[in-house]
Amino acid sequence: MGMKIWDVTLTLTEKMPVWPGDPQPQFIKKMQLEKGDIATVSYIKMGAHTGTHVDAPCHFIKGGGGVETLPLEILVGPALVIEALNIPLITKEVFEAHDIPKGTERLLIKTDNSEYWVKGVLEFDKSYVAISEDGAKFLVERKIKLVGLDGFSIAPFDDVVPTHEVILGAKIVVIEGLNLSEINAGTYTLCCLPIKIAGSDGAPARTILMK
Repeated sequence: MGMKIWDVTLTLTEKMPVWPGDPQPQFIKKMQLEKGDIATVSYIKMGAHTGTHVDAPCHFIKGGGGVETLPLEILVGPALVIEALNIPLITKEVFEAHDIPKGTERLLIKTDNSEYWVKGVLEFDKSYVAISEDGAKFLVERKIKLVGLDGFSIAPFDDVVPTHEVILGAKIVVIEGLNLSEINAGTYTLCCLPIKIAGSDGAPARTILMK
């Protein structure tokens, strides 16, 4: 039986929801074969935290590294997917209830957020499921090296700083905006490759799971 690959990356479109205040993506065809040009050439204009993306430490940590400093050995490797459904906030208690095996380094969390992507909603929803500050501290205590979530952010909309500071301060790699709607709980091989942008606080990332 061959390896199966799941693409858990959101498709970038001009109409997709973005964080309030961020620019709406634009994909501008500056040249087009159909118009007689020698090639089709597109320009891309969007924020670094659009769609499926990674956060770099400098997103919330002064003096933190940019996205180009994130270690590839953490972005690729075994990952545990857990389901935290019908839960408004992922707390330490929620993590403890899942009995995450010791030695787990990469943790992806499937929540009700993934249904948001299935429905194709185009408006930002401030009530997305995120990780609380004590949940973030749990990840640090368990020596998690990468955490991924299927919502706009790992932190609640009305309190974005504490969770980010705890997780990024511990140099845990963050993936946001995953689409885990077709993924069941279990262990997979993760491959997440963000665009290598010098000094950037984040970058879009093509992200796949394999088994």
